Amino acid sequence: MNFRTYKLKDIGEVITGNTPSKSNSEFYDSKDVMFIKPDDLYIDRITMLNESKEYLSNKGAEHARILPQGSVLVTCIGIIGKVGILKQEMAAFNQQINAIIPDKNIVNEKYLAYKIWNDRKKLQHIANAPLVPIINKKQFSEFKIDIPSLDYQLKVVDVLDKAQELIDKRKAQIEALDQLTQSVFLEMFGDPDKNTKQWNVYKLKEVVDKNCSISYGIVQPGDDVPDGVPIVRPVDIQQGIISVDNLKRTAKHISDAYSRTILKGCELLLTVRGTVGASYLVDESFKGVNVTRGITPLLFNEKIVNPIYIFHLFKTEQYQRKFKSLAKGITLLQINLIDLRELTLPVPPITVQNEFSKFVKKITIQKKKLQNSLNEMETIFNSLMQRAFKGELFNEQ
Repeated sequence: MNFRTYKLKDIGEVITGNTPSKSNSEFYDSKDVMFIKPDDLYIDRITMLNESKEYLSNKGAEHARILPQGSVLVTCIGIIGKVGILKQEMAAFNQQINAIIPDKNIVNEKYLAYKIWNDRKKLQHIANAPLVPIINKKQFSEFKIDIPSLDYQLKVVDVLDKAQELIDKRKAQIEALDQLTQSVFLEMFGDPDKNTKQWNVYKLKEVVDKNCSISYGIVQPGDDVPDGVPIVRPVDIQQGIISVDNLKRTAKHISDAYSRTILKGCELLLTVRGTVGASYLVDESFKGVNVTRGITPLLFNEKIVNPIYIFHLFKTEQYQRKFKSLAKGITLLQINLIDLRELTLPVPPITVQNEFSKFVKKITIQKKKLQNSLNEMETIFNSLMQRAFKGELFNEQ
């Protein structure tokens, strides 16, 4: 199979998005045109963009950069390499995204999306900022990829689509268990915002362990140190399941300078910068691991609250809204720790929380079986991609 190397700018038009003025309410007073932002794109697969969380009016769209159907969108600030394909007739998009309107005589949009998704680590490597990774339009335009014939591209897309469909079905089964858990949570504890069951109310600072200061993590972890201290970053939490072995590492002296956030192995990690409100429960395998600036570890007083209860409380729509309302900032959202410490929580009797925890642990056993199956599917999918992009997927006729 013959491949030809292209720069992205040579296989289509590269455009960086923008945001029409937020001060003009007329730009946002109707849902006429999709306005795509990074949180509309999945982190674990290519997103087929049929809708968005935010929209522009037709008047607002006149001040935006508009993409046609079939455009490929790639996040280039913060989390680098989330990929989407526009399925609607048109859409606007913000400045955290670069997009390509592909030349269909050279490349199929789905093949291009799969290829960029496969090469996302290469994109992440060239990002030029230590705290908030950024790939500018020029860097993105100059990024090189290998393109085969259109016939081969379509064959690859067909195989990868079928494999992705199986993965999506398994993920849907896992998501159904998550939805069941949240449904049981609301049935047992009621609406947490209205506190319909009139549980006692505590502030967050009142339910953490006396040794938990509710602090930010490491500000500048530096370069990856192979034998250093593992660190959890917000991007790790957003990706879902975290393996300590796969974490980036920092120098021990840097970690020691942030001793207040070194994990004991039973905390809830909460993202408080960028994408706020994501959480993750760590186990004993995380003992000695540290976290970066965008995460606050919460070690609870388990005589008052069960961490599993708090984890699912934080996942509710009501608390996700609370976290977003606490976040301040224009270019980068951040929750002030003073405000976080004052966050109020409905706290049922610990016996009731523990009953819910037992239910969750049973569901977790089922989820692990499905997750193991999903991991195998994703391994096969990644192998298919590697072979496809080397020209090894089909026998030459």
